[in-house]
Amino acid sequence: MGLVGPGFVGAHHLDAVRRLGFVQVVGLAASTYESARQHAETLGVRRFYESYEALVVDPDVQVVHVTTPNYLHAPVIREAIARGKHVVCDKPLAVSAAEALELWRAARSADIVHAVTFNYRGNPLVQQAREMVTAGEIGPVHYVQGAYLQDWLLKPTDYSWRLDPAQGGPSSAVADIGSHWCDIVEHVVGSRIESVLADLSTVVPRRVPHAQREAVDVRSEDLATVLLRFANGAKGCVSIGQVCAGHKNDLWFEVSGQSGSLRWHQERQNELWIGRRDGPSGVLPKDPPLLVPEARRYAHLPGGHQEGWSDAFCNVLRDIYTRIAAGSAASTEPARFPTFEDGYRSALLVDAILESYRNGGFWTRVEDRTEKDLG
Repeated sequence: MGLVGPGFVGAHHLDAVRRLGFVQVVGLAASTYESARQHAETLGVRRFYESYEALVVDPDVQVVHVTTPNYLHAPVIREAIARGKHVVCDKPLAVSAAEALELWRAARSADIVHAVTFNYRGNPLVQQAREMVTAGEIGPVHYVQGAYLQDWLLKPTDYSWRLDPAQGGPSSAVADIGSHWCDIVEHVVGSRIESVLADLSTVVPRRVPHAQREAVDVRSEDLATVLLRFANGAKGCVSIGQVCAGHKNDLWFEVSGQSGSLRWHQERQNELWIGRRDGPSGVLPKDPPLLVPEARRYAHLPGGHQEGWSDAFCNVLRDIYTRIAAGSAASTEPARFPTFEDGYRSALLVDAILESYRNGGFWTRVEDRTEKDLG
């Protein structure tokens, strides 16, 4: 594999790939040659390149990982696809649904393995919840609630390229972390979000980055509340924010059905709460013998041995590279991992949420496009 964009997330891509044991890290590219050299030295990577184009044409690189700022995803992916390379992209896939659709079409036509790292799917108890819902253990789902809250943008001196529409796209918090929440609940519930009603806020409209003295006007949202309607008739609500003091990476969801509820909290990710009315509620621990087979394959340590964020990330990468190693890019079997189709689906959701807010908080339909968009 070769990595384009060796920042925080890029380093975790390298770590996950190395843990697989059957993938060689060839090299990395950064924004400049000197930056690439420094990151290669720090991360223990042998080769570094002056540009992503140079990395992509290296015949030793078979898989390109894209962890750049959002606006660079599309050009890097296009170049990789043109060279017949498999692609693993950090979310969001693109800055708009139209761009995401273009990339999905191109990847499918090129017959490559394509993936988006919605990494929370790799947690064994997320998979356990999905299997329990599918098996009808909590009855028909009628309500889904949850949140994804952080505090790293709370102060006026906090700043990130994600707040710049030219680099991060028109959405900040929703595209950055809200996309994770929407992906995980659609995955668990097994039904798509059909329409949304959104209220967005920019709590800190002017920021002064540490590197400069002049204030920067911010228009993208740092806080959001979204009502949801699912295709199966369920209703829902999610809070998304990066200006909530004390919340570091506070993702949680609860799925309520006719005979029970399930709640998973990312900061206590080795527990799955099961709620009952006519019996005792309780907590299912991450213990392989207690999990269904589909979830057990994601648990690698005995009960009581905690597995975390990087382990779930590695699980997703293992699914991706297992398919690459099998040479089954065009397999008719559904991928276990999120693909560019899921990245496109996420972009449609973000676009619908933005449209709902811009139109004054009206219910807005999420266009349910899949196979028909490839025509």
